[in-house]
Amino acid sequence: MVESATLQGILKRYQGTYTDSQRLDSRRLAVCRHIRQCRTEALGGMQLRCGHCADAPIHYFSCRDRHCPQCQQQASEHWSEKQQLNLLPVTYFHLVFTLPNTLNGWAQLHPEVIYRLLFRSVWQTLKDFGADPKRLGGELGMTAILHTWGQTLSQHLHLHCLVPGGAMTACGDWHRAKSNYLFPVRALSRRFRGKMVSHLREAFNAGQLPLITHPGEPGTTLDLLMEHDWVVYSRPGVNEPQQVLKYLARYTHRTAISNARVLSMDNAQVRLRYKDYRDQDRWKVMTLHAHEFIRRFLLHVLPKGLMRIRHYGFLANACRRRKLAILRTALTPPQPAIGKDNPQQTPTPFEGYPCPKCHQGMLRIIAQLSPLRWKGG
Repeated sequence: MVESATLQGILKRYQGTYTDSQRLDSRRLAVCRHIRQCRTEALGGMQLRCGHCADAPIHYFSCRDRHCPQCQQQASEHWSEKQQLNLLPVTYFHLVFTLPNTLNGWAQLHPEVIYRLLFRSVWQTLKDFGADPKRLGGELGMTAILHTWGQTLSQHLHLHCLVPGGAMTACGDWHRAKSNYLFPVRALSRRFRGKMVSHLREAFNAGQLPLITHPGEPGTTLDLLMEHDWVVYSRPGVNEPQQVLKYLARYTHRTAISNARVLSMDNAQVRLRYKDYRDQDRWKVMTLHAHEFIRRFLLHVLPKGLMRIRHYGFLANACRRRKLAILRTALTPPQPAIGKDNPQQTPTPFEGYPCPKCHQGMLRIIAQLSPLRWKGG
């Protein structure tokens, strides 16, 4: 059987020879197994039948692993539907905070610690700027999404942050951001750098980075990092909340590589498309050996249970519903209550899936298929 030019196909064909020479931990082996099993008989499925043309396709279940490119579209759509309830009628800002490549090795040794400190440093930076009476003088809200990759699957640690353009004061008022870029980027960069370096020193002194044993670490590395500017990027504010949500959904459940970017797989060579941001965002093609492709992909496997989407400030899970209600009262006129003139809609009963063959009938489940015993590694 010829494997398709997808991440799943590459792992099916070449993971065996890759693991002959490279030892993988249990977490990465599990991720590879999930992706290889995704939408195959190994996970079981459903037998369907169309009531119009009698076509009887089989639908196999997906693995739902967050690293699998086949599973993230539906997850992104569900996330977007939930976030509709959290939108405010204000300008939104997109900021990106990037860690220097010097810290890539530390992130591979202690991913939980580095990623936790990255989230903390970014939020403390924005929180301080928002609370400054000379700026907004209140509490910000932030949704942050962790990405660990660049276009060529290289390690590139950064946070995408979506921030409503204003702050909530202690009395429930809204202070609107006046700048087109929320806060000065250069000042954000310096504050972010200082907080992250300080947190890394504290973590090392507390014994939270025991695998960093190079002579002079972490002092030498962190001292050098303080001498260079760190990259913080800010986009102009966007006024349409629905456009903001659609934009953010592209980042929330994105994986390190999508199947659409894998062009071909032949003779252990993988060709993939990538966008070169240093050359006017032009699309280009690069070729990697299959083993190098797998190695780069596995750089971006996250620790089990690590939350890569987090909410802060008045968007934090513990207080979001209460504080958003206060802000909506301050920002918008009262909405009409649900009554006879504005009835609450009831959900439509499920009638099946549209048949892709005849486009007239509906596919209904007629049998459940049990998973086959998996023999792979």
